[in-house]
Amino acid sequence: MFGFEKLDVWKKSIEFADRVYQLTATFPADERFDLVSQLRRATVSISSNIAEGSSRSSRKDFARFVEVAYGSLMETVSQMHIAHRQKMTTESQLHEFCSLAEQLAKMLSGLKSSLDT
Repeated sequence: MFGFEKLDVWKKSIEFADRVYQLTATFPADERFDLVSQLRRATVSISSNIAEGSSRSSRKDFARFVEVAYGSLMETVSQMHIAHRQKMTTESQLHEFCSLAEQLAKMLSGLKSSLDT
């Protein structure tokens, strides 16, 4: 097992990606190469940056990758609001998504803070 696989924030980011894949599977086919692809790439970037950052030789480098992961998370939130405005998600789905995103954002912020000390 790799070190990043033990991190709760990495596990949560994988669960978050699972949820995004489930939600986007219901989006219209004509969005497959646009919003669906963009949302999925940004979501995958979250766990990928945590994993890659954990391999860096300094805490400062790892913290930078966590910042990128946080940015990718914010990208997904923005994109999901667009999807909702285009009637691709329900109010309930958007609320659930944003709640999961907030939990993950707090975890990423906590990890970054721990690396900055």
